[in-house]
Amino acid sequence: IDSGFSGFGEVYFSEVEFNSIKAWKRHKEMTLNLVVPIGKIKFVLYDDRDILNCQYQEFTISRENYYRLTVPPMVWLGFIGLSKNISMLLNIANIGHDPSEVDRKDINEIKYKW
Repeated sequence: IDSGFSGFGEVYFSEVEFNSIKAWKRHKEMTLNLVVPIGKIKFVLYDDRDILNCQYQEFTISRENYYRLTVPPMVWLGFIGLSKNISMLLNIANIGHDPSEVDRKDINEIKYKW
C-alpha cells in the first residue's frame, strides 16, 4: 500500500479558474490526496504548529508536472489556478466530508504573497 494511503472516505473534483485563490483551509482529521488532471495549480502548505520553524511549502502540479500531493491533517492549505483555462482539482480523501473538522482563515490571516 502506498504511504499516502490512509483509508478511503470520498473523492471529489473542483474547478479552479485562472488567478482564483482559495485560501486558507485546514482539516483536523482528513488527509488530502490532491491531483491536477487538467490545467495547472500552485498549492501552498503552511504548518503553524511549530512557530519557530514554520515555513511555506509550494507545489505546482499540472499535466507536465503530474504527481499526487498528500496533505496531512492540521496543515493549512491554499491554492491558485495558474492555467488560462479552468483547472481541475481531484481530491481523494481518507474520510467523508464533515464541516465540523475543518478550520478556515481569511486569506489575509496567513501572510503569504500570492
